Amino acid sequence: MRLRSRAAPAVVAAVAVLLGGCSPVGADDASAGPAVSPAPAPVGTPLPTGQPTPGGTLLVADFGADTVTFVDPERGAVGSVPVGTAPYGLAVGPDGLAWVATAEGVVVVDTRARTRVARIPYATGARTGPVTTGEYRGGGMGIAVAPDGSRVYVGVNVPGRRGVLEVIDTAAGKVTATVPVGRRPFDVDVARDGAEVYVTGHDSFDVTVVAAAGLATSRIEVAPYGTEGGLASWLKPHYAVVRPGDGRLLLPFEGERLAVVDPRSGAVAVEPMTADTHQHGTALTADGRLLVVGTGAVQEGEGPSLTVRSPDGTERVYPLDGPHEDVAVSRDGRTAYVTGGYTREGHWNGLTVVDLADGSSRRLAAGIRPLGIAVL
Repeated sequence: MRLRSRAAPAVVAAVAVLLGGCSPVGADDASAGPAVSPAPAPVGTPLPTGQPTPGGTLLVADFGADTVTFVDPERGAVGSVPVGTAPYGLAVGPDGLAWVATAEGVVVVDTRARTRVARIPYATGARTGPVTTGEYRGGGMGIAVAPDGSRVYVGVNVPGRRGVLEVIDTAAGKVTATVPVGRRPFDVDVARDGAEVYVTGHDSFDVTVVAAAGLATSRIEVAPYGTEGGLASWLKPHYAVVRPGDGRLLLPFEGERLAVVDPRSGAVAVEPMTADTHQHGTALTADGRLLVVGTGAVQEGEGPSLTVRSPDGTERVYPLDGPHEDVAVSRDGRTAYVTGGYTREGHWNGLTVVDLADGSSRRLAAGIRPLGIAVL
């Protein structure tokens, strides 16, 4: 297994320090190649009224448009709802409301009626900078709903500074607290009992553990390759999942190392992985399999893939056609839906549908540069 170098080359380092992210020069919207997906659904297409959304429908955040798109897993995009600039992550509560992190605020979508019902501005305010698009834009990134639906937690990127976790009271429909966290909060996860929130700070190599009651925080460095290279390093955490059995966090790195984080002790154990590719999105199946999206080689390594890792650590690696970003799994655990949006260059406008039994796949039209995804 080839191990990644501990820092990007010097020329990349100089640029990436200025940009504050994991991409080298040119890795923003302007440099992205042409879309290679089937034609997306028209932006803002209304959905039929009086017909509730079927279970199993997919909802994706269109980072390349101001919408979320509803996707039939067999037929593709069936319509979209405007939400605001550059939607990134989304999460669906037990009441069927979707909470969408955009550059402008958190937008609430009734997924049954398929309408936008509210927009909640960030308490962080002007510190997020101008409302804009692109990989490094300010505003919401990772987002999660408490198990009882009473709170929503959104990680807000403040360009050039530490991020902020904003806590939304879902009944009141407003931000009730803010908590400093790591830089560029790619992902937000909640413990199964709702007692803690975990914020993955991409540019600070860490997870911030936030107590839901009282909002006390602790920082855990998660850097299995070290932190050499700082903001210019490729070897940063992206997305995590909470392992149901013991509450530990699983954060994959480079298809080579899986960081297993104990949020109580702060201990970080490292287990080997086999895909040998830069990794982003994660999901868990009901039977405990870890799904990890491989985006492709950065400095060296293999191409895009989907890793299916069993609880005993054995892995199957299924190749994907082109870069992808995030992943969700069907209710029956048989199918993975992998978004083609990608936060760097090479994104495309659709999903790859993967049969988890044999790795066979097909592409599906699904909005414009879809990042976050949920199964309704």
